Amino acid sequence: MPDRLSDALQDKLSKRLSFYDDIGIRQFYRNRTVTTANDGSYSGAAWLRCSLPGASDEHEPDFQKRTTEHVETLRVETQIAIPDTREETLPKSQPKPIVPQLPSFGARSTSKGSLPPLTPKISLFDSVSRIADDSLLKIRTDLGECARCKLHTTRNKIVFGDGNPKAELVFVGEGPGRDEDAQGLPFVGRAGKLLTQMIEAMGLQRKDVYICNVVKCRPPENRLPEHDEIKTCSPYLLRQLDAIAPKVIVCLGACSAQTLLETNRGISHFRGEWQQFRGHKLMATYHPAYLLRNPAAKSEVWKDLQKVMAVLGLEVKKSKAAGAESPS
Repeated sequence: MPDRLSDALQDKLSKRLSFYDDIGIRQFYRNRTVTTANDGSYSGAAWLRCSLPGASDEHEPDFQKRTTEHVETLRVETQIAIPDTREETLPKSQPKPIVPQLPSFGARSTSKGSLPPLTPKISLFDSVSRIADDSLLKIRTDLGECARCKLHTTRNKIVFGDGNPKAELVFVGEGPGRDEDAQGLPFVGRAGKLLTQMIEAMGLQRKDVYICNVVKCRPPENRLPEHDEIKTCSPYLLRQLDAIAPKVIVCLGACSAQTLLETNRGISHFRGEWQQFRGHKLMATYHPAYLLRNPAAKSEVWKDLQKVMAVLGLEVKKSKAAGAESPS
């Protein structure tokens, strides 16, 4: 009788032992004194010889019979079928899934080593990092004599912004007009005068608030700013809002509201409703230029401004309210 099992059976047992290693049960069926071959594989005969109770000589007459019985015993006890020699389909271990570390985009982890909370899609403004100790002066310096978009070819002056650098209230328009382009200041034309009356009706002065626009250069013929112009210029608006850190932002008109809220919905769908923008309360209302063409909408704008006043702790005065609803 040969001193080893057949090569096919020995190879099968060696692979089976490797599978037991993978699932962590081989130690229940292997004697610690079993040695391996020079190539690192287990000897199937040696393993069976050490596993069979009372088996000390592989040349004993009933060794082959005991081997077969022991294999059948293992098949029943482990409930793992030994595959047929004609086909080898050993199960493969599944790799552990890799959980990507998502960027936090300003969100802080709740515990050390934990994944940051899931965040919404990356927006136009999320891609712009907050700059520590930023100021309006630094932003204006970085803007320089901007030539980053085609608007610089037709402008007269850059209209950066004007007002209190620590204001609790910021008004954001769409872009400079002809008078603003000539003076380099926002809202100084007819629409600007109406905005001044609205601010005074709230019990404030222009010097108490900050006024700026989405784009800093006048679009030709007072057209709406185009997408590429907004994308190029609006990061400076974001830095302005971060540096000022107002309590309330009032968007004047659809362009500024759609830019900050990143929506294409018409302003009538969310006008007068509180929105959130990077930790600030945001109120969208009609542009003063629209009110010049549609005086009946002034009462709606005043209702919006009263909500802003309530948040800022400003007292509503009837006489000034009347002046705001029907400015000259």
